[in-house]
Amino acid sequence: MTAPRPGDEKRRFRRAAGVNVLGNAAKIVAEGAAGLAFGSVALLADAAHSVADLVASGVVFVWGGSRYDAADAEHPHGHQRIEPLTALFVGAVIVLLGLNLLWSSIEGIRFGTDVRFSRLLLAALAFALIDMYVLYWYTMRVNADLGSTALSALAVDCLNDIYTTVAAVVGVLGVFADLPILDPIAGAVVSVLVVYQGVEIGRENVTYLVGAAPPAGDRDRITESLRGHPEVVGVHDLRVFYDGTDLEVEVHVEVDGEMALRRAHDIETELVTRLRGLEDVGDVHVHLDPSGVGEWKDADDEGKSGRGGDGSR
Repeated sequence: MTAPRPGDEKRRFRRAAGVNVLGNAAKIVAEGAAGLAFGSVALLADAAHSVADLVASGVVFVWGGSRYDAADAEHPHGHQRIEPLTALFVGAVIVLLGLNLLWSSIEGIRFGTDVRFSRLLLAALAFALIDMYVLYWYTMRVNADLGSTALSALAVDCLNDIYTTVAAVVGVLGVFADLPILDPIAGAVVSVLVVYQGVEIGRENVTYLVGAAPPAGDRDRITESLRGHPEVVGVHDLRVFYDGTDLEVEVHVEVDGEMALRRAHDIETELVTRLRGLEDVGDVHVHLDPSGVGEWKDADDEGKSGRGGDGSR
């Protein structure tokens, strides 16, 4: 089975983002109209949450697909950082809107609301639940082999929408049970979940943008891959960090110092190819050292002083 071409991946990415735009727009219309007609703070909060989702999915649709564009003179390392940047924007918009909704809900708790019960409120919420579940399922299915952080953020947003809509259902049922205070309380719960969701999306993507180190498991699998080569004697000065959502690797590898230069060049090429074949690994920089010169001892000292060296052999 052949791997999908970058152009095909970009088309699938943009189609998924476009479907998210349409799905969120439909939810806004259904909940917003019912919330305005009957004064439900919970429905308006959930619909407003989807306004943030609409903006976020629109940003992902317009800019997120740039990660599939080839490297060029202005972006020699490619466009990997554009995707987490768009996802970070998603998180920031969600946090700001969530805080605004929380304030509105607190006002409703303090001063009361004029919400009126109607079966249309429940119908709008039922539509929203189905809409978000189908959108979540579709986005996750498309992203199963794309592995996009931006699409993942949109899928998580759809899943959280289901939870917030359930909270809105509780508020509307409270109105039916002559407990209208439950409507702004449900709106407050929705708002807190919205803020938490935005913070988590932002935290994850800041990690990608600042070039932070990945989990230890990623370093381990890279080291194991290098040591699996029969010509490798030792590995030191290993540095692994995020370049966008990809991992960039810099490493010194020890080999027999007596081998021919051409063979050493072939080994370097084999190691680079081996690492680039690992999941999530992008650029790789391998420096070959003759074994036995003791350079890794300096790397040990760096590691102990906290400068990031890896003196493993």
